Amino acid sequence: MNKNIKTLMVACLVALLPGFTSCKKFLDREPQSIVGGEQAFKNFINFQGYTEELYHCIPDFSNAYWTNCWNWGEDEIQSTSYDFHFVVKIDNGDFWGWQAQFDGWQAGWMDRNNTSTNDDRFAKSLWKLGWYGIRKCNMGLENLDKLTDATQEEKDLIKGQLLFFRGWFHFQFIQYFGGLPYIDKVLAGDEKLTLPRLKYSECADKAAADFREAANLLPTDWDNTTAGKRTLGKNQLRINKIMALGYLGKNYLWAGSPLMNYVSGGSQNYNADYCKKAAEAFGELLQLTESGAAPHKLVEFSKYYTNFYSTGQNWLMPGATEAIFRGPYYGAHGTTYNTARQYQPNPLSQESVKFLPTANYVDNYGMANGLPIKDITQADAVSGYDPAYPWRGRDPRFYNDIVYDGVKCIQGATTNEGARYASLFTGGSYRNISNGSRTGYVLYKFIPMTANEFDQGWSYDKALNVHLPYMRLADIYLMYAEAAAQGYGSPNGKSGNFGKTAVEAINTLRDRAGVGHVNAQFLGSLDAFMPEVRRERAVELSFEGHRFNDLRRWMLLIKSPYTLKKSVEFDRAPGFNNADPKNNRVLNIREVTILERRYTEKHYWFPLKNADANMYLEFAQNPGW
Repeated sequence: MNKNIKTLMVACLVALLPGFTSCKKFLDREPQSIVGGEQAFKNFINFQGYTEELYHCIPDFSNAYWTNCWNWGEDEIQSTSYDFHFVVKIDNGDFWGWQAQFDGWQAGWMDRNNTSTNDDRFAKSLWKLGWYGIRKCNMGLENLDKLTDATQEEKDLIKGQLLFFRGWFHFQFIQYFGGLPYIDKVLAGDEKLTLPRLKYSECADKAAADFREAANLLPTDWDNTTAGKRTLGKNQLRINKIMALGYLGKNYLWAGSPLMNYVSGGSQNYNADYCKKAAEAFGELLQLTESGAAPHKLVEFSKYYTNFYSTGQNWLMPGATEAIFRGPYYGAHGTTYNTARQYQPNPLSQESVKFLPTANYVDNYGMANGLPIKDITQADAVSGYDPAYPWRGRDPRFYNDIVYDGVKCIQGATTNEGARYASLFTGGSYRNISNGSRTGYVLYKFIPMTANEFDQGWSYDKALNVHLPYMRLADIYLMYAEAAAQGYGSPNGKSGNFGKTAVEAINTLRDRAGVGHVNAQFLGSLDAFMPEVRRERAVELSFEGHRFNDLRRWMLLIKSPYTLKKSVEFDRAPGFNNADPKNNRVLNIREVTILERRYTEKHYWFPLKNADANMYLEFAQNPGW
């Protein structure tokens, strides 16, 4: 039996998990441990127990290893201390690095040698557990007739979860690899595989059917169901209507995006029909949330951090009211060891691996009046940007997310007074490329300012829990804006089931952050509007793992300037003042290219494992690999 896709799709896959050394050993169980199919599926409690394992197939991409890499666009660059994280391989054009056999550290979250559905965050990988999860969904769906001791509500909850997860795992796969076989039945262990790779659009249509039916079956809030009342206070992660609608829309928007439309139908433009379907799904979701029929809402900007971390709250899972889809966390205190330490430059953190925001990506954070910065070296009377004062008057999210020169980083007592304030000018003490900032900026979006060696904001007693969602409500507004604009051909386009236009959806997020609305100069056409849509996604969803797939689906990944990673270089002018770093004057500001990615069209898709692509003729490798 082939040990790759076929093993994962068919019988004995569970034998790959730790603790089972072979199919024979797994099947040779003690008689008292065997639960018959009738018993396993007969009532809601038993069937839900079966279904619960699917949640433990979701990788925690933000805490999958000691240090964690999930931003693979032009948004982030790693320090030079080590080169084992996938972002370094991607920078070098080596997309094979997602595969376990090319990851000697086993630091990635897409594929690992050791995989399990237990509570070990180091034992999760999308590839293996995704195929396992799909098979488990199909087994559950084919056994729904055995769920006899249950109410209609309970039957709907089980079926809705299974359909959602089948769609979700397939969607996760096709967004990286393109069209694949869509497995919607249990495959027999001795069945000869001839399943063809479908077009991307064909897979998306099948996933959409699963998401749509799941949305029809599931509640907006499990707490309001009879079954959910048994687990009040523990239902936040359970699959619901909002999650299903969110991924229904995302699946449609991806299918309608230039890259996916190109491989499906030959056009590098958006597919308006798919975008309309996406806008309708998002509109249905947003109507529920804005009307109060669902418990999700945007958190106020003063509590923006609660989307990403909690501290001093007994390991409370972050996300607040804005998180839509999150996987479980597997040992929250693990984030205090290295995830929280991978952002600060030496001497604030002794962790060797650092992840830094690139200067060219930080340029997306425009001005507080909502206007973009055209060139950081040139004054702009319209936006008010002044290169002599580059940190003044910026989008409030810039100050929330980014540490720039002169910001106070150590709050309490320190044995290194010279490190108290960020020294990020050219030649500054924070600028060591090995374990400091290669770019002139530091990221603090996901950690409190006290998370450093001196203030010890990451110590165990602080209960710092960093956990990023796969999807949050702000993302829905942005995807709605893109889908409505492209589906209906105008910045004022809107779905038929939600009152806001595309531009109004973006302005909703800008209002939350205190940023000026999209300027009239960008509202005359789609060509004028789309750069602001892309810039808003870059700022609002910065460093949350979206940029790489956005650049791919927009067919921008292989095009300059998106292939560049830059640093900001400047000198401090006389009169530098730590008290108000926003108003410090700088000299000789410029950006310097650190590296340029050299890509071809093959880099729009990840390569499949050769062992899988060689398994049967219909399962072909991606072009160029």
